[in-house]
Amino acid sequence: MPIWGLIIFFYLSVMNITMYVMMWSDKRKAEQEKWRIKERTLWTVAFLGGAIGGWLAMRLFRHKTKRTAFAIGLPGLSLVYLTVLLFLERLF
Repeated sequence: MPIWGLIIFFYLSVMNITMYVMMWSDKRKAEQEKWRIKERTLWTVAFLGGAIGGWLAMRLFRHKTKRTAFAIGLPGLSLVYLTVLLFLERLF
């Protein structure tokens, strides 16, 4: 695997772990009725590569599942990222 492939893998891993932790943290804060993470912040991290981690956290923690934007947007964005990754893998 070329060096840029490792850099992309590392970057996406960090973004997905970050999004996963943010969704977990937001769920806990919601349960405790504390200050929450803004949806704009969650979407920013998702668009920067954390959509798959967000989708996984959404399903595991049952968080934001009633919000249509998240229920449709995160799986859709995840599929876009997976498609791009598969295309890049085949390209190089």
